[in-house]
Amino acid sequence: MRSHLGVLEQLTGYHLRRASGVFSNDFARAIGGMGMRQVLFGILSIIKANPEINQGNVGRALGIQRANMVSLVNELVDRNLVRRVTSPDDRRAFALTLTPTGDSMVETCIARIREHEDRLLADLDAAERATLIALLERIEAREA
Repeated sequence: MRSHLGVLEQLTGYHLRRASGVFSNDFARAIGGMGMRQVLFGILSIIKANPEINQGNVGRALGIQRANMVSLVNELVDRNLVRRVTSPDDRRAFALTLTPTGDSMVETCIARIREHEDRLLADLDAAERATLIALLERIEAREA
């Protein structure tokens, strides 16, 4: 028997948190065994879409603090997924690109993540999925 949630049933934040937990847990299972976490995949994705991007810009795009970004990029460099070079535009900054191993990792993750999202969103058609993303983006925009 399901318990009544009281006011929680009407609170969007409660449902977002629960849905986020479901997605996070299934994401971890989907890419399990690859040594990949959501934050690392996010960094790799940004770099793939923006070759030679400044390390600071990746952190800003994902809301990662500078100190944390350094250790995350170090991890990706140590795993031969990312190449870090001094930026030709700003000698104080680092430009990031994927290595061939990193590119392959992103492609493998994308395939697994698409299966994970298809499984969790199976009850939503393409238009509903697009609407869901658009609504979430509107909420995210409040952060800016």
